[in-house]
Amino acid sequence: MQPLGLNEIRERYLSFFESKGHLRMPSFSLVPKNDKSILLINAGMTPLKPYFTGAETPPCRRVTTCQKCIRTPDIENVGHTSRHGTYFEMLGNFSFGDYFKDEVIPWAWEFLTKDLEMDPELLYPSVYEEDDEAFEIWNKVIGIPAERITRLGKEDNFWEHGTGPCGPCSEIYYDRGIEHGCGRPDCRPGCECDRFVEIWNLVFSQFDRQEDGTYKPLAQKNINTGGGLERFACVMQGVENLFEVDTVRKILDTVCAKAGKTYGADAKDDVAIRVITDHMRSSTMMISDGVIPSNAGAGYVLRRLMRRAARFGKLLGIEGKFLADIADVVIDQNKDAYPELVSKYTMIMTIINKEEDDFLRTVEAGTAILNDMMASAKASGSTVLSGADAFKLHDTYGFPLDLTKEIAQDNGLTVDEEGFAAAMKEQKERARKATKENVSDTAWGGNKLPDELLEDKSSTEFLGYDKLESEAKIVYLMKSDDEGALHITDEVFAGDTAVIILDKTTMYATMGGQVADSGEIYSGDFKATVTGVTKDNANKYLHTVEITEGSVKSGAVVTVKTDRVSRLSTCRNHTSTHILQAALRSVLGDHVQQKGSYVDPDKLRFDFTHFAALSDEEISKVEKIVNDIILSDLPVITKVMKQDEARKLGAMAFFDDKYGDEVRVVSIGEEGAEQFSIEFCGGTHLKHTSQAGQFRIVSETGIASGIRRIEAVTGKACYEMSVADREVISETADTLKVNKDQIVKKSENLLSEIKTLEKEIEKIQKAAAGNVAEEAVSKAETIGSTKVVIAKVDAPDAPALRDMADQIRDRLDNGFVFLASAAGGKVLFTAMATQSAVSAGAHAGNVIKEAAKAAGGGGGGRPDMAQAGGKDVSKIDDALAAAKEALKAQIGG
Repeated sequence: MQPLGLNEIRERYLSFFESKGHLRMPSFSLVPKNDKSILLINAGMTPLKPYFTGAETPPCRRVTTCQKCIRTPDIENVGHTSRHGTYFEMLGNFSFGDYFKDEVIPWAWEFLTKDLEMDPELLYPSVYEEDDEAFEIWNKVIGIPAERITRLGKEDNFWEHGTGPCGPCSEIYYDRGIEHGCGRPDCRPGCECDRFVEIWNLVFSQFDRQEDGTYKPLAQKNINTGGGLERFACVMQGVENLFEVDTVRKILDTVCAKAGKTYGADAKDDVAIRVITDHMRSSTMMISDGVIPSNAGAGYVLRRLMRRAARFGKLLGIEGKFLADIADVVIDQNKDAYPELVSKYTMIMTIINKEEDDFLRTVEAGTAILNDMMASAKASGSTVLSGADAFKLHDTYGFPLDLTKEIAQDNGLTVDEEGFAAAMKEQKERARKATKENVSDTAWGGNKLPDELLEDKSSTEFLGYDKLESEAKIVYLMKSDDEGALHITDEVFAGDTAVIILDKTTMYATMGGQVADSGEIYSGDFKATVTGVTKDNANKYLHTVEITEGSVKSGAVVTVKTDRVSRLSTCRNHTSTHILQAALRSVLGDHVQQKGSYVDPDKLRFDFTHFAALSDEEISKVEKIVNDIILSDLPVITKVMKQDEARKLGAMAFFDDKYGDEVRVVSIGEEGAEQFSIEFCGGTHLKHTSQAGQFRIVSETGIASGIRRIEAVTGKACYEMSVADREVISETADTLKVNKDQIVKKSENLLSEIKTLEKEIEKIQKAAAGNVAEEAVSKAETIGSTKVVIAKVDAPDAPALRDMADQIRDRLDNGFVFLASAAGGKVLFTAMATQSAVSAGAHAGNVIKEAAKAAGGGGGGRPDMAQAGGKDVSKIDDALAAAKEALKAQIGG
């Protein structure tokens, strides 16, 4: 067996199974798609689940992958042993109803013994205790003696998760040698010691587990295998653990070089070195797949990993930022297998540097406070840091709980996690109460609907994609009682507020970030204005209306008419939102993903993942791309198709939404050519991009960590903004008495003149202050042995008053100054004392405190200098008198 590098093993595996008719697929993103059961992909078969369940059709019945995986249930253990890691790669070959045990077992043996040239005598298979079929293949076909095949029970060799597809598995172990064993004569695969290491698991999905716990044979049997790439590399390279594998060791050696440490020389240092090595492998891969540091979900996992790596770097004595340098090596070692690491290099480095900067600021502020908290706990004889203190660090200073726990542990303390959780729950409850929105009349609270309506599973036919007006039949009429609950009625009259459900409608109901249409429902002498439209769970459209004329009965045939102007304005904004998302991805990168949107007739709002505020240049580029697409008059094509077909086309989905088997897909661009945008969307849209008219970004802000928001307008709103801008420009030009094209130059000249005049005024004020100071000193009185100036002066603001007091004090050897001034309807106070006056007992802070009270204010300061304010200008003389009395009490006289 020749030593092989990790990258070569990966390539050999994938090439081997390609030779067996498998389709080589690239690793799926670490961010799961349409799977809310997990935050991150944690196994090779996880992203293939839709193929196994039949929800989607696989591109080939034989597939092979090397899947990036993250597992983080034991982050705290990473580094403390060489066994634990958060990032790994899983080799896998899969069959979707094609081959089974007779093929997969011999192929596995062939790859290990022929391609990798592992010693057959060192390979030991295990099988499920009741799986005689697999045992026979290993024994009779492969030729492994029965005594070297281990039968294990359900806990070890049967794969199942609740009900559904499941089956036995066969694991392949590598014998590392008796020196790694426990010494027991019965040591064999399944033993807890380190001698036999599992390198490959072959899962035979052949049963369907029922609710009662019984098993039925599957009509279509599947194969799902998984082999840890790093474990393969450990065996092939003859090393003890994943940190010794060639590509990982290069990262580890870089950490050591940065820290000036030697791996293996100090156990505590080794923990930190392993933490940084592992966490930066994970972090770099996560960022390349679009994860951005945040305080929730996968973003929080990333933030936790990066900040833990940064903290251990400080424990190693690494000065300044260093995480990006480690990530650079991660990229270099993995770029051939994962080219996105190169294409997204700038984004990866930007996010890492920003997060490390943020963390260093957090640590600087939070560590000092945590040290005080821990000192107080120890002083009181406690070994527990309170949950309230831990939560204050988290909530006020952004200090992560896990970091608080680790630092506390290093200092012999634990953290009251129950108290922390309770404080967190209270805060969330306060936030919910503060942000709770009133249930709108158009929603009717959902639970207030009549039982008869809830039991009726019929739906309203939506015609609004193709027409704005239609005849329809009233299926239900409803009015609310005094408590707001809806009741079905037979007839409604002018002046009523009611809910009308029709058998069909042209009006879009509020959903997917798009507001409802407006319009009217009428027939004969009956007319109603529609103020809102929502849907119930059965897709019945609830039209909230104000009856303006006549009356109508249930069952009547009416006309429903959508307001064309309002609908078209909403469509402009909705289609432009799709164009905007594609433009953002073009300018900022593929990490941009929709996190929310809102469109109505007046504006659009789009929330998306990005790690920094957009520069003016980036905003201009995005705006230009959107307007270029609008002016290109591209067709906007809407089609209904199978979900898996849409995904093959590359349609983007908002992954907080659930989609059925059939989906509406909105594409922008000519069919048969490369399209600018393809998205899942159930909303209403334009027919051509040119109908949007124009697009203009109004604002770009951050709404959460890693989430940005753009607000924009289109069409008429753009025109109205342009008119308003033109009016402002005209008024400005008239005020400056110049032509419009001279506004900037004239403004610059005026600003220059203002700065010159301000400097002149400052000189005059200083000269005047000097004159005031000379006069004040000449009128100084003596209290004890101290020269004292207590006076009311004219000063425009606090800095001017302070400058005046400075000049007076500087003219006194042993003196005290107290000045008061009325400015902007308030009172300003400044007090100063020379060092000799302070030595004599004067305290400016205490004097000013008493004086400010007299004028309805407050303040204080140091013995030699203090400032304060007062509310009552008429009390200035009282304040001067109070200052004098307070000073006399300090220095006598």
